Amino acid sequence: MKTFTARQAQSNSFFLLAGPCAIEGEDMALRIAEQIVLVTDKLHIPLVFKGSFKKANRSRVDSFTGIGDDKALKILQKVGKTFDVPTVTDIHEVSDAEKAAQYVDVLQIPAFLVRQTDLVVAAANTGKYVNLKKGQFMSPENMEHAVRKVTDSGNDNVWITDRGSMFGYQDMVVDFRGIPVMKSMAPTILDVTHSLQQPNQSSGVTGGRPELIETIARAGIAAGVDGLFMETHHEPSVAKSDGANMLPLHLLEGLLERLAILRSVVNQIS
Repeated sequence: MKTFTARQAQSNSFFLLAGPCAIEGEDMALRIAEQIVLVTDKLHIPLVFKGSFKKANRSRVDSFTGIGDDKALKILQKVGKTFDVPTVTDIHEVSDAEKAAQYVDVLQIPAFLVRQTDLVVAAANTGKYVNLKKGQFMSPENMEHAVRKVTDSGNDNVWITDRGSMFGYQDMVVDFRGIPVMKSMAPTILDVTHSLQQPNQSSGVTGGRPELIETIARAGIAAGVDGLFMETHHEPSVAKSDGANMLPLHLLEGLLERLAILRSVVNQIS
């Protein structure tokens, strides 16, 4: 993470967590990472490559859960070494923390699990950066307690990621009033793509509103987020997880160019 933090300190832009929802194979991960790195290097945007080594939170028992823990983690490690970028993956069980920490730089606590004390503390105890995703059922103010679980464990390397709040049963909304609240606790990231999910569909497959990705991202930049989180794929329609709300990879460069311009304006008036 030294290279990343140095780039972040030098950059006047936001930082980016981006990649596919899940690691589906080595070729796809390397192809996606290569394209993201080309774009972010060009725009001087610090990058953390994202990919889930397994998907434990699924709507149906026949949903894709992964290609094997060790195999996926080794692919994440290869991405990091090949492109000299830090990597992040989510963990679901206490035993995942020590295992994943051997391969990645940032351990992410899923929104549904962010109140699980043993899991958060296990992540903190690895010494890795810990990315806490705000629960859809939690207020921004409540994230202070999750952050303290990390810092009280002797680890100050903690981020918060807002992924929206539940609105009824089948929609998500982002309350941008919470951004400055959470920024007072830790660097704060906006998860643009998950904020556009439409969960609890009768089919058991989560829907989404990807046409609003740029709208939500622009609002986040205007609100002063430190980073953005986006899932992207060459062909979201065939992605094995969360394809309904992913950004098509070929749209990433144009989007980031516009967001970088917006960030420069925000910096000037802040």
